[in-house]
Amino acid sequence: MNSDKLFNDLIDLGIKTSKVHYNLSYEELFEHETRPDLKDYAKGFVTKCGAVAVDTGIFTGRSPKDKYVVYDDTTKDVVWWKNEINKTSDNKPMSPTVWTELKQLVVNYFCDKELYVMDAFVGASEKHRLPIRVITDIAWAAHFVKNMFIVPTEEELKNFEPQFIMLHAPRVTNPNWLEHKLNSEVFVTFNFTDKMALVGGTWYGGEIKKGFFSVMNYYLPLKNVASMHCSANMGKDGDTAIFFGLSGTGKTTLSADPKRFLIGDDEHGWNEEGIFNFEGGCYAKCINLDPKKEPQIYQAIRRNTILENVVYNPETGEIDFSDASKTENTRASYPLSHIPNAIIPSIGPHPKNIIFLTADAFGILPPVAVLSPEEAMYYFISGYTAKLAGTERGIIEPIPTFSAAFGAAFLTLPPIIYARLLADKMQKHNAHAYLVNTGWIGGPYGIGNRIDIDVSRKIIHAILDGSILQTNYDIMPFFNLKIPKHIEGIDDNILNPRYTWEDKEAYDKQAQTLAKAFVDNFQSFTTDDETKELIDFGPKI
Repeated sequence: MNSDKLFNDLIDLGIKTSKVHYNLSYEELFEHETRPDLKDYAKGFVTKCGAVAVDTGIFTGRSPKDKYVVYDDTTKDVVWWKNEINKTSDNKPMSPTVWTELKQLVVNYFCDKELYVMDAFVGASEKHRLPIRVITDIAWAAHFVKNMFIVPTEEELKNFEPQFIMLHAPRVTNPNWLEHKLNSEVFVTFNFTDKMALVGGTWYGGEIKKGFFSVMNYYLPLKNVASMHCSANMGKDGDTAIFFGLSGTGKTTLSADPKRFLIGDDEHGWNEEGIFNFEGGCYAKCINLDPKKEPQIYQAIRRNTILENVVYNPETGEIDFSDASKTENTRASYPLSHIPNAIIPSIGPHPKNIIFLTADAFGILPPVAVLSPEEAMYYFISGYTAKLAGTERGIIEPIPTFSAAFGAAFLTLPPIIYARLLADKMQKHNAHAYLVNTGWIGGPYGIGNRIDIDVSRKIIHAILDGSILQTNYDIMPFFNLKIPKHIEGIDDNILNPRYTWEDKEAYDKQAQTLAKAFVDNFQSFTTDDETKELIDFGPKI
């Protein structure tokens, strides 16, 4: 891009500075993010494997209580607003006046600062990609953008025009948050009229990644394109599968199959041509990373990778992936090119298999169940998994967690819109849906055992080759789910979780408790008549 145009674009935003680095190369970013003069969390450390490790301070995950959407004529009748009915939404309204003050706060800070400007695309589909710009004063954040989104060619950069801009300022906090009636001095806010976002007060890289996911979740469904929190891969014969699931369910791990081609690990669209990745990289959870069980992720962590909040030896550079003293949510951000069998550009045909992953810590759900189309919509809107002790402050035992469309935190529109789009495309392209539990059997967390990842892989392979549809089924009590009686290479007894409990009455009691949690959660969606009809396809107490 012409430097004069770039400076004029910044001036149009009110940013006046002469120190701007535009779309730096990996080598240049490496030099900037490891400079010895850097202070606070801006400084990166070069680990033994070549990846750069950074800390994000007290924010080792997203700040959903600090997420806002500007409430105006553009959004008031469209956005899924948080209120007494929509309690699981994170879209809290912000007035245009408060937005203007926060934007000015960031702009004033950026003036005369050394800035990094990164232009990229969100979306591998040329028809539905979104040109974005991120402006930050943190070099490793610019590196994060380069990893996570799709890098334009030199030719595309010549006349690049961003359609959504994010001002990323971790050092900027809001001193007037009480007066503004906000949650804290931290802010992550979106203005769909101005086509801008602001991130202030938090260093966590995931705010950038998930921020643009929220943006795509706004624009694409309005164009009849499904926007999905899922991973995707493809077989040698062109058979595509997508994996929905919340953090810790195995979405990244199970999609990174050395026998299949990776399309992407987290965010995808489904248009009239097929599946396309939103991103140009992966953001893998790496706590307890095992090179034998997750070889592709382990080998991807090398030069050009950003590591967040991992524990390392500052003298040797050795990483201890098992150390969760900073957080359970340690992360690795790396470009798709680090995965040897990744498809670039990351697009694929219409999927034939839709897999909903859950990590049930109560030991109730089966390792796999075959879903009807209506059940698929029910379990998609429910978006169930369980949070474990230690993953969040204050959690001392497993608790059921429901996140609509397996990504409520990022849904900008009402959940039924995403469910309807998914169901329509499944029907049109004759796709089958499955619920796969990667959690516990034989008892709840602390008593039972977690389902071995090799068992989960065999289940996934049975889904992909269609053999799972060639067996007989049990019907699960309370949930009425179809459970396969046999899958090649797996002990038949573990397929029905009730058989794995010594105390069958305890299983039935816990199953009813979990069924009630599903029923209670779904009540918040029954104000919509279309969603209300799906109650018959969920658990019964």
